[in-house]
Amino acid sequence: MSDTLKIGDQAPDFTLTTDTKGDISLSDFKGKKLVLFFYPKDNTPGCTTEACEFSESLDAFKLENCEIVGISADSIKKHENFRNKHQLTVTLGSDENHDVLNAYGVWKMKKNYGKEYMGIVRSTFLISEDGQIIDCWTKVRVKDHVNNVLIKLKSL
Repeated sequence: MSDTLKIGDQAPDFTLTTDTKGDISLSDFKGKKLVLFFYPKDNTPGCTTEACEFSESLDAFKLENCEIVGISADSIKKHENFRNKHQLTVTLGSDENHDVLNAYGVWKMKKNYGKEYMGIVRSTFLISEDGQIIDCWTKVRVKDHVNNVLIKLKSL
């Protein structure tokens, strides 16, 4: 979970450009549940697995009145390549200026091989029909993650 966001909080509003739907905002999903999954980078192994599994499960999420949006700092052009290469069906939002990443607390200092850098901490937020955070997962391990989000959604 972010340093400031917790279950029950109002999800921060946003407007993002997507690779398929033009600009979207949180308010576009009023009356539906929404999964926002934040991932580090298009076409990397973990991110590809996560995006493919969310895409493969999209119909099951829609049966629960839930939409799915994946967000990274990659460009729309990279998102289009990612979608086409892996036949993704989820919406992909581009946050190159990190406004939404910061609002959701997922743009953080990371360490890899002794180097520190700013990057996206893989995180997922489940948001209610009226924009409240129902649940969130941080430092996500991809294995079984999509299924765990779907189980939570079905339990509501």
